[in-house]
Amino acid sequence: MSDDLLILTAFFGERMRATDALLADTLLDVFGGHEIAASMLLRGVEGFGLRHHLRTDSSLSLSEDLPAVAVAIDTAYRIEQLRTTVRTLVPRGLVSIAPAVTDPAGLVDAAAVRLTVYLRRQDRVAGRPAHVAVCDVLHRRGVDGASALLGVDGTLRGTRHRARFFARNADVPVQVVAVGARDSIAGALAELRELLTDPFVTLAPVQVCKRDGVTVDGPPTDAAGWQQLTVFTSEAQLHRGRPIQREITRQLRGSGARGATTLRGIWGYHLPHAPHGDRPLRLGRHVPTLTIVIDESARIARSYEIIDALTGEHGLVTAAPVGVL
Repeated sequence: MSDDLLILTAFFGERMRATDALLADTLLDVFGGHEIAASMLLRGVEGFGLRHHLRTDSSLSLSEDLPAVAVAIDTAYRIEQLRTTVRTLVPRGLVSIAPAVTDPAGLVDAAAVRLTVYLRRQDRVAGRPAHVAVCDVLHRRGVDGASALLGVDGTLRGTRHRARFFARNADVPVQVVAVGARDSIAGALAELRELLTDPFVTLAPVQVCKRDGVTVDGPPTDAAGWQQLTVFTSEAQLHRGRPIQREITRQLRGSGARGATTLRGIWGYHLPHAPHGDRPLRLGRHVPTLTIVIDESARIARSYEIIDALTGEHGLVTAAPVGVL
């Protein structure tokens, strides 16, 4: 496979339909039919789009319309083949596209890098879940933060893996998303390639804006195009009694931001905290969360002001340019 990849990401409502089927199923049918190298369907826990309709799992309703995120990664040629189809299928959502590589040598000018490792739920390293072992390596290598996200459908190396009722769903995809200094990421990746059997990974440059309350470098506001802000937090971190990620979503929605989506992880960390996740007999959730905000660069400053105020002590905030179809 070429070292030059494209990542196509679609944001939409879980109950949106494409003709006679759910849009999520249709998109993953397309990805599976094209034998895309890696793809995932992720179910969000809260978010809103351009119409500012709040989708949330906190309503305790059986008719939830949660946010959904579909991601496809492959060579530029193969992703270009999908662009028109995906954009036609998602008329009321948002579709972004961003470059990536598989080798840190392709990012020699990047100070910080976003690493994504694609696994299966059943993968094990020395008897432990592979995503736990990956987070341990990243943490030990000084990578700023990582979140493991469990998918409900997807492809890995072209083979479709879909979650089903009354099944172990051992093959459903898991992705570990990490951000850190390029040298830390490169060292961790070299170790992971020894630890895992032929892992599928992507790397992309990012800008670290803020880390545990300390501003590193605010997002660019004078650049053309669109920016993606990503906020790594934890469900256990609160702002006035409410989880930070939910307060971020509500304040962004009130400010007129174009959209935001929060994903709940199953394991992860951000420095200096140790990797963590839900454990038996624990009161309250203790899992990582990842909130994504995409907007034009000229408008992203307002969203960052809100995020900055709410992450006074906790969290990791990054920025990266994206294209929007």
